[in-house]
Amino acid sequence: MNPTYQFRHAITRKPAASITQGLRAIDIGTPDLERMQAAHDAYVATLCETGADVVTLPPLPAYPDSVFVEDTALCLPQGAILMRSGAASRAGEVDEMAPTLRNHYKEVRQIKGPGIIEGGDILVTPKEILVGLSDRTNQAGVDELARLLRDWGYKVRSIIVPAGVLHFKTDCSLLDRETILSTPRLAASGCFEGYNVIHTADGEEAGANAIRFNQFVIMAAGFPNTAKRLRHAGYEVREIDNSECAKLDGGMSCLSLRF
Repeated sequence: MNPTYQFRHAITRKPAASITQGLRAIDIGTPDLERMQAAHDAYVATLCETGADVVTLPPLPAYPDSVFVEDTALCLPQGAILMRSGAASRAGEVDEMAPTLRNHYKEVRQIKGPGIIEGGDILVTPKEILVGLSDRTNQAGVDELARLLRDWGYKVRSIIVPAGVLHFKTDCSLLDRETILSTPRLAASGCFEGYNVIHTADGEEAGANAIRFNQFVIMAAGFPNTAKRLRHAGYEVREIDNSECAKLDGGMSCLSLRF
């Protein structure tokens, strides 16, 4: 079993009605809660279809972005690391997630600061942990993460996120032991040297945020040429409506913690 893309558990959280107040880089419309909930239900059902145990936590109205649980923690076989959000309005989400993680893990560590780091900037591969430097993650946060992971044997490497990109994994995702799905703009930096890279199709950069979850590559619907490339490469692709999460810069990886 490869713990970077083969999982027994996932944690998700239902979107709250306050999602309409969620953070966004550019206002492209107000999310529709009913449509988002339907898409979230389909997402959870797809995770369950693989045989994984999926915990769905109740909504947190006080935290409009709390549906995006991935930013709160990094889950690894040895334990979990609680993050320290780069967005002030999201800081309390970590404390809300902590009890659930302590129910699953004997060891839970925490980023104390002053650095900041969010899970959306962290890509775990079989040989290293890549962390993007973005508006939500800085080098001090990466350095503290590296210290917390040292005795677990992980190599941590920081990557500069392209300008205008919220999180590192906005532009990339892991497909298997050796393969990354990436936008051309991110791959052009050379950060994936030594990996096989499948590029998103022209105009479909937002399709880069996918997850490999057991037998499926789960990606946002609406990127047919990228989905075709993945299927041609032999992956079993499942497409989920992401229209409402996309209004808040969210994607497939953001919606779950996987371990």
